[in-house]
Amino acid sequence: MDTPKQPPGYHLEQTSPGRLIFLNGASSSGKSTIATALQATLEEPFWHISIDHFREAGILPLDRIRSGEFAWDLMRPKFFEGFHRCIPELAAAGNNLIVEHIVETQEWMSLLKKLLKPFDVFYVGLHCPLAELLRREGARTDKTRPEAGADFEIVHRYMQYDLELDSTRPVDQNVSALLKAWAERQSPPASNGSDHQDPF
Repeated sequence: MDTPKQPPGYHLEQTSPGRLIFLNGASSSGKSTIATALQATLEEPFWHISIDHFREAGILPLDRIRSGEFAWDLMRPKFFEGFHRCIPELAAAGNNLIVEHIVETQEWMSLLKKLLKPFDVFYVGLHCPLAELLRREGARTDKTRPEAGADFEIVHRYMQYDLELDSTRPVDQNVSALLKAWAERQSPPASNGSDHQDPF
């Protein structure tokens, strides 16, 4: 397959790779709220990306999936594979990223660690008691099926964090704690270093 040619006059100046804040937590744990607050506070521009953004943007043919015309069980692995692989491409172009995710399997985390190894990634775990997750989920109008309970059982099983937060604390306290840890972090963080114990 031939390498696509750039249009005449196209030139992308060499730039430093973007840095990443990776938020992992169950559905309804408050990832989006913290990500939005971070984006409004960080001194540099950061993209905020998540699976929800892909869905809300109309990228997926949701009506045809919901009708059963397209089998989501067959589409889902390729969808998440594509999401995972787009993260390092965005960062390599020089974009800082706040990524919110629900890491479901060791295979996902192993792939993400491999893909993101060249980058400065700060892994943040967002914890929330099950009862509070279920309460929040019940109050939401944008969820068509329950997810928080299943997420609670697995979301932190495969992860290793640079910082862990309790999402029952006020948002401003968690954001302040994250910004402080982000400013004081090693570069790259310990979780990307060869001296840090890696469970994979």
